[in-house]
Amino acid sequence: MSLFRRKSIAALQAEAAGEQGLRRVLGSVNLVLLGIGAIIGTGIFVLTGTVAANNAGPAVVISFGLAGLASIFAALCYSEFASVVPVAGSAYTYGYATLGELFAWIIGWDLVLEYALAATTVAIGWSGYMISLLNGWGIHVPAELSAARGTVVTLADGSQVTAAFNLPAVVIVALVTLLLVRGIKESATVNNVIVFIKVAVVLLIIALAWKAIQPANWQPFIPPNEGTREAFGVSGILAGAAVVFFAYIGFDAVSTAAQEAKNPQRDMPIGIIGSLLICTVLYMVVSAVATGVVPYRELNVPDPMAVVADRAGLGWISTLIKIGALAGLTSVILVQMLGQTRVFYSMSRDGLLPAWVNIIHPRFRTPWITTLVLGVAVSIPAGFLTVTEASHLVSIGTLLAFAIVSAGVLVLRVREPALHRPFRTPLVWLVAPLGVFSSAYLMYFLPRTAWERLGIWLAIGLVLYFVYGRRHSKLAQGGDAAA
Repeated sequence: MSLFRRKSIAALQAEAAGEQGLRRVLGSVNLVLLGIGAIIGTGIFVLTGTVAANNAGPAVVISFGLAGLASIFAALCYSEFASVVPVAGSAYTYGYATLGELFAWIIGWDLVLEYALAATTVAIGWSGYMISLLNGWGIHVPAELSAARGTVVTLADGSQVTAAFNLPAVVIVALVTLLLVRGIKESATVNNVIVFIKVAVVLLIIALAWKAIQPANWQPFIPPNEGTREAFGVSGILAGAAVVFFAYIGFDAVSTAAQEAKNPQRDMPIGIIGSLLICTVLYMVVSAVATGVVPYRELNVPDPMAVVADRAGLGWISTLIKIGALAGLTSVILVQMLGQTRVFYSMSRDGLLPAWVNIIHPRFRTPWITTLVLGVAVSIPAGFLTVTEASHLVSIGTLLAFAIVSAGVLVLRVREPALHRPFRTPLVWLVAPLGVFSSAYLMYFLPRTAWERLGIWLAIGLVLYFVYGRRHSKLAQGGDAAA
């Protein structure tokens, strides 16, 4: 039974009320912008075209809507937990309070796939946009240092070079790491500026390209299935939803900043739900414009928004699109790394990770050692991996966390029905099961290799738990625990 010992809600709330530790400086606007910063990035600048061309056609609008709906179910459950237990740690902390220590460890280890690996994936995409922008300005990064090891890079003269290392990806991770060490307030300020830039670029594309829409490009809205589950038809829309779900990863990172929110009981639900709703609307509108301007089969390119701008006669804003994409991807890296350090901070505080992980910088009030170590851990694979080698694993890890959080809300409702909940998930006995079901259903549409890698990753995590975490757990040493 020691595997399922739980931290009491009272103990978690006492931690939240403590004056020592992280600095509470974030308001509701900061949290909404933090969520938008985490969400808008790869999805709107890359996946819109890929899913339209390969899976759903113009019905990519529905794919984004379905993925957003699945996220809404989970977001409502996250909001209830964040208002009850306003401490760093996100799904890990919620699992510790409801399902027990073993499940908490599994969630915390699983979140590495969502936060750290997502930061790696996005850093690789950032590198591609930055190299393209620099080339337009006559600045050329050596081909050998411009992509993942083994990637064949075609030069302007037609010759080909095999890359050895992705230097720009490592540089952006290093810069974000230093910013996160400097402080949460500074990080949030930079994120706010970046969010305004990239949302302005997205709105500019919508406003200017709208007039170039040709309704004929939306016919047929749902292309007939071509014989495989992923290729169009209703099943293609669902498969597309599983793919574009990657675009929504990040809203839950808002919950990892609960211990740095000024009024978490009020502001956390606003940040989580507000950012998700805003981004869902933007995703659906942008995908409708893109497929209306360009025939969907022509959108399977690395930079679909640039293609849309060219087809709409807006080639003059291609540089702005690249800048917007870079801004979007930078803020995603920032928020994902922020979320990962806060999860590790909570796990270390509970004794499941070594004590040095939660050492706070005396001046900046940030977990600086963890942030530096994470920066190195993210930058190494960013220098050598490709996007496709990581994105499916990120999605399946996130969906697993969403399913567990949705189930945890129901468990806590049964165990502690009288608990004060500043935010209550509406229709919880409908919404929470739908959160579990929709997450599991989208996981089903991910490839078998993603499931295999998830199993290997969780097996490694269980070994670490039984070797270190179980013996060093503060609950195991007589700390607070629920019966």
